[in-house]
Amino acid sequence: MAIAQKPTREERIAAQIKRQQGQPIIQVRDLKNSFGSHVVHEHLDLDLYSGEIVGVVGGSGTGKSVLLRSILGLRPPNAGQITVFGQNLNELDDDARSLVERRFGVLFQQGALFSSLTVLENVAVPLIELIKLDRPSAENLARIKIALAGLPANAANKYPSELSGGMIKRAALARSLALDPEVLFLDEPTAGLDPIGASEFDQLILTLRDALGLTVFLVTHDLDTLYTICDRVAVLSQKRVIINDRIEIVEHYDDPWVQEYFQGPRGRAAQQAQTRRQENS
Repeated sequence: MAIAQKPTREERIAAQIKRQQGQPIIQVRDLKNSFGSHVVHEHLDLDLYSGEIVGVVGGSGTGKSVLLRSILGLRPPNAGQITVFGQNLNELDDDARSLVERRFGVLFQQGALFSSLTVLENVAVPLIELIKLDRPSAENLARIKIALAGLPANAANKYPSELSGGMIKRAALARSLALDPEVLFLDEPTAGLDPIGASEFDQLILTLRDALGLTVFLVTHDLDTLYTICDRVAVLSQKRVIINDRIEIVEHYDDPWVQEYFQGPRGRAAQQAQTRRQENS
């Protein structure tokens, strides 16, 4: 059997341009988020197209996770419009919103697994509670999702306290895949992982995107992740998205934080590592 070749950089760019010729599946316009008198976002715009991986970065306090929660509907914005799959979230009733949200999968930063449940039970929860599968059917499907997330079969019967940090991330990923989502939201998925574990997780996300046709919204500070798997990078600064483009364009954007982040020692190391990967591919 022939082994499929990884797409070249040029092929990935061409595919990205083709995706952007359609309508965005998530469109954020003129968003405002504030906590009392403290304004986190104002006049924020963002588009996410089907099949792409977008990494969201920004300094501390720029509201990366707040933006993610707003798009998910967990925190209603103070102003602005969020359109998902062509529907304005603010205008949907509870039943319609629930149907939209089932098309999302979410991996929270610390995993957010139920500590009193095994991995298998954690992954089965949305299948039982949201689509009312019987337990045997739910657990059969949950085992498939656990395998998709790259966990060994015996991890299914372990509790979160028995798992390493990397295994917790994968268990949470398996649960986020339970309902066959179209859009996957990841909040700092490689935080706390060693470099090898982080690299393996990045490759897993890339494989799942390509195999399942997922669209990925990724909040991260990991430069290697940005260079390895992201089609575009959105930079939060000055209460808005100041640029949302391919990383080779973003890294040269004329902004002090962007220059410090991408042109500093860690940024240059990530650039060099990506160059070596491209040369070896």
